[in-house]
Amino acid sequence: MNLSTGRVVPVLTTLLLLVPAVPASATTTGRDSPGGWSAAWSTAHHHPVPGNDWDGPNWSVPGFADQSVRQVVRVSAAGSLIRIRLSNRYGSQPLRLTGATVGRPTSGAAVRPGSLLPITFDHRRSTTVPAGAELTSDPVPLPVRALEALTVTLYFAGPTGPATFHQSGLTSTYRATGDHRFDHRAAAFTGETSQSWYHLAGVDVAGSPRTRGTVVTFGDSQTDGYGSTPAADNRYPDQLAEQLVGAGRPLAVANAGIGGNKLLADSTCYGERGVTRFRRDALGQPGVRVAVVLIGINDIGGGGYPDFGCGASPVVTAAQLIDGHRTLIRAARAERVTVIGVTMPPMKNATGYDTPPNEKVRDEVNRWIRDGGEYDAVVDLDRVLADPADPDALRPAYDHGDHLHFNDAGATAAAAAVAARIR
Repeated sequence: MNLSTGRVVPVLTTLLLLVPAVPASATTTGRDSPGGWSAAWSTAHHHPVPGNDWDGPNWSVPGFADQSVRQVVRVSAAGSLIRIRLSNRYGSQPLRLTGATVGRPTSGAAVRPGSLLPITFDHRRSTTVPAGAELTSDPVPLPVRALEALTVTLYFAGPTGPATFHQSGLTSTYRATGDHRFDHRAAAFTGETSQSWYHLAGVDVAGSPRTRGTVVTFGDSQTDGYGSTPAADNRYPDQLAEQLVGAGRPLAVANAGIGGNKLLADSTCYGERGVTRFRRDALGQPGVRVAVVLIGINDIGGGGYPDFGCGASPVVTAAQLIDGHRTLIRAARAERVTVIGVTMPPMKNATGYDTPPNEKVRDEVNRWIRDGGEYDAVVDLDRVLADPADPDALRPAYDHGDHLHFNDAGATAAAAAVAARIR
């Protein structure tokens, strides 16, 4: 039983004992001493793109002008100080932020009266983030508990141009005309909502000796949370954070998944290739101690399709994917970060993915992750999530419905499998 949520965590078999667990304290980056900064919430950004029928509308292409953007996030670890990170990585012009606040939400866009505090940058309430850059705020003296929600409101007086964003936020972001940074009421924000994150790249915590660094989950939509219930914090990284908190393990969890992302190919819609963004989105997180890697299924399933406007999808071999994984491993080792490999879950009957050649590549890569001995530890989701009656297919109880993505129950099982590898 998960003590923080009441969720039942499945009992895992001796399968998880195939590879010894790696203590989180076994490695250090030098950036994660007790009480120092740890990434307690994050999202990985990509280029602005128009909305669509399956991901929903978003505001990334027009950006913002004389508008307040209110975003609610849940931090995974405790601290007496918080700070935020803003990104203009894919902006076409400098991003001028008129001001920002942080507070404690009640419901929806409403904030607890009296809890709103200004966020400053180099002791100023306004700041400019150069195009292609990120910026970290000054510390804010706001004590937070693990798994507590915070509301961050950004106000842009002038036009921002296209917004650096994360499309599949699976939670409501609110927009209002005018400056509503210090407005605790929800009324101004009831007209427009989006399911994406905008410019907010991370929330870090510090000042608690119990928080000893961050586990970064890196990958594609299976990490990003597609298939889990929206607005419920049921992504597998969310549930990993809950299980670590329930077990008294003092680690934050940061999510660096992007839906549709590939290990080897860039996409204007689904982010830079994993071998490129891993250093920034995973190893660049404050306090990172462990990186958990689950990626490659889109390289396999998307291989050979023409460019529909999101980038080319070349056919890949198992050897190419393994070389990509080795690139991530070398990068993590160079930063003295523990790196855990996760096998790709079953994909039988997944439209566009399940073909005999694709299954052969998936099996070969999974075999290398499982038995190659190059990752510091392995989580074998291929077996954890498989249907006992058909190991090439997802267990029906874990299947979101497309035979590729796992649902809330599957995310619970995945989180338990990963938690078992972190001591």
